[in-house]
Amino acid sequence: MNASSDKSLHGVLPVLQTPFTDAGEIDCDVLNREIDWAFEAGADGVVVAMVSEILRLGSARRKQLTELVCQAIQGRGSCVISVGAESTGEAIEFATHAERMGATGLMAIPPVATALGSAATLEYFAAIARSVSIPLVVQDASSYVGAAIDLSVYLRLLEEFGDERIYFKPEASPLGPNLSRLRDATHGKAKVLEGSGGINLVDCYRRGIVGTMPGMDLLDSVVALWKALQAGDDDRIYQLSLPICGVVALELQGGLDGFLAIEKYLLKKRGIFTNTHQIQPVRWSLDAETQAEVDRLFARLQAVT
Repeated sequence: MNASSDKSLHGVLPVLQTPFTDAGEIDCDVLNREIDWAFEAGADGVVVAMVSEILRLGSARRKQLTELVCQAIQGRGSCVISVGAESTGEAIEFATHAERMGATGLMAIPPVATALGSAATLEYFAAIARSVSIPLVVQDASSYVGAAIDLSVYLRLLEEFGDERIYFKPEASPLGPNLSRLRDATHGKAKVLEGSGGINLVDCYRRGIVGTMPGMDLLDSVVALWKALQAGDDDRIYQLSLPICGVVALELQGGLDGFLAIEKYLLKKRGIFTNTHQIQPVRWSLDAETQAEVDRLFARLQAVT
């Protein structure tokens, strides 16, 4: 069990893949199995976010996924639900719904269809934070969608709400230097979560992150890597991190759909998922040669995890 008196968001918080039946419905049994496995593997909580296909689920199924995940946690760790939307009103609706369902934290990206200036971006996140009493992770997902968030927005949010209510997940490139800029500008007060899938985890850990949000596919290896980082065991760190980086590099070539395809493939390979269904359309699919390289890297990881 990972539940404790520490209610902060920290440690290894994997982002759930959403399993679907052949009819296209959320597969509740497989979702529960995925969540059980996450905690068995040592996760400190679970997250619903971009690779959960939330931008393709639609409002009703998105709320359904929130309800199913919150029900399945059963006090075992954190439950973070992404609530970003194209309008402030809809984001607040998702946020208050998630809090009512029992989420322990929220995460939001800015709207992706509208290029907002810093003032509008600030007010969007502030409005979400004011609507709830649980922490909000401010996510810059510009490596996938949207525009980068200006540092001034982070600083103003932290000033208004404090470090118990506002966390940060910066993903704009260059990730490491941007993370250090945020750390230094807040004199170490900002609580930062890393979300590169693991490819930048070692570098970001050494810059002071409080947690990581990897994919589910390599969770056991990322938990082992997190423990090695905490122990300062460089031999173990690189034994694990290099093949993790190899898999994530293959995922990155396909963008968000690359993560979806490879993560679902590996979850099926592990026997957790029964299929690899994704919401269509997608722009990238797993070809046989990429799959063979994923298999080689995964075998190496399993041998050392």
